[in-house]
Amino acid sequence: MAVIHRTTLSPTKLELLTTWLPTRPWYVGPAHPSLVKSGGFRLDDPQGEVGIEFMVVTDTSGAEPVPYFVPLTYRGAALEGAEDALVGTTAHGVLGERWVYDGCHDPVLVAQLLALLDGRAEPQAQSVTDTPDPTITHSHTGAAFGLVAPTATDTPEGTDLSVPGTTLHVNRVLRAAADAPEGTAGHISGPWSTPEDVEVRGVFAEVRTA
Repeated sequence: MAVIHRTTLSPTKLELLTTWLPTRPWYVGPAHPSLVKSGGFRLDDPQGEVGIEFMVVTDTSGAEPVPYFVPLTYRGAALEGAEDALVGTTAHGVLGERWVYDGCHDPVLVAQLLALLDGRAEPQAQSVTDTPDPTITHSHTGAAFGLVAPTATDTPEGTDLSVPGTTLHVNRVLRAAADAPEGTAGHISGPWSTPEDVEVRGVFAEVRTA
């Protein structure tokens, strides 16, 4: 169970993402975004070592606000071989220095994301300890993923987590949508808030079969 600490981060998550987001191939905004937190949820690491958060942040710097889905992990030490996935480091008021990674390239987050689709993990509230989040919906009609290790690839359309015969496509730029696209074998959906504080829903990730 992840414990949510009421403490400080320096730099903050939004400060880290303001620098990092424009370096991603799926980012569609200006060089200097203006970010606000818009929603998200968490998953628990069964080993209790890695913080797993799925943030929605909205860039309000352009003509129209653009929401982004940003899975993140928080570690007490650097993840070997994941230098390209490092968002940055931050000083946590309770836990000390934390290494923050793009979670789509962190095997702990990916394993729990697949466990969520398999029904083996339960989404948790973003800011409250030990509290399930019923607003996050998920389904998967194919064979269970089990303990597979997908290959992660960033593209201008998002991030693909690929295993033989199946791809879990993570939507990085979010769009309000009532349902997952036709032909998908599963999805993860949830809400976020617009800058006008209107709640909308959309698809965070979708399972595509080859």
